[in-house]
Amino acid sequence: MTKASLMFVGTTAVIGIATVMALRLLSPVALPAQPVVSAATASGANVPVETRATVYKDPTCGCCEGYIAYLREQGFTVDVVNGTTSKIKEKYRIPEALWSCHTTVIGPYFVEGHVPIVAVRKLLEERPAIDGIALPGMPLGTPGMPGEKQEPWTITAVADGTESEFLVI
Repeated sequence: MTKASLMFVGTTAVIGIATVMALRLLSPVALPAQPVVSAATASGANVPVETRATVYKDPTCGCCEGYIAYLREQGFTVDVVNGTTSKIKEKYRIPEALWSCHTTVIGPYFVEGHVPIVAVRKLLEERPAIDGIALPGMPLGTPGMPGEKQEPWTITAVADGTESEFLVI
C-alpha cells in the first residue's frame, strides 16, 4: 500500500487517491468513486473541496469545450449541459455585465467564464460567503481561449448582486 495521510473530519475520512486505489484492491467495502480532496481552513480544520463541476454552455461553442478540457486536466469531474445559458445565469443572479459564454457550477458556487484554476481553487478552499466568481467576456489567453494574455485578468466576486474584486491575475 502506498504512503498517504488519513485525516478525520467529523465522521468523514479524507484519504489520498493512492490509498483509495489500494483499498479498492484490498477491501470488499464499497468506496466512493471520486476521492475527497481536503483543504485546510483558517482554523486549521480540513474540509472537503468539491471536484465535480457542471458546465452550462451553447452546444456549438468551441472555447467552452476548451475550458471543459482544462477543468478535467485540473482533476475535476465535469458534467456538461448544452443549451441556452441565460436561465442558469438568471438562477444564480449573475449580473449581465459579467456574463460570458458558459457558466460552471461547483458546489454552491457559480464560476462564470474562463476563470483560471488559481481563482477556482481559492474560491473552493476559502469558501467565502459569496454566490460565485466571474471573469466577464472571453479574454485572450484565458483557459480555453486562444492567444496570449494581453492584460491583467480581474476576477469579480458576486454576493447578493453586489460585485467586488476577488482576485487579479
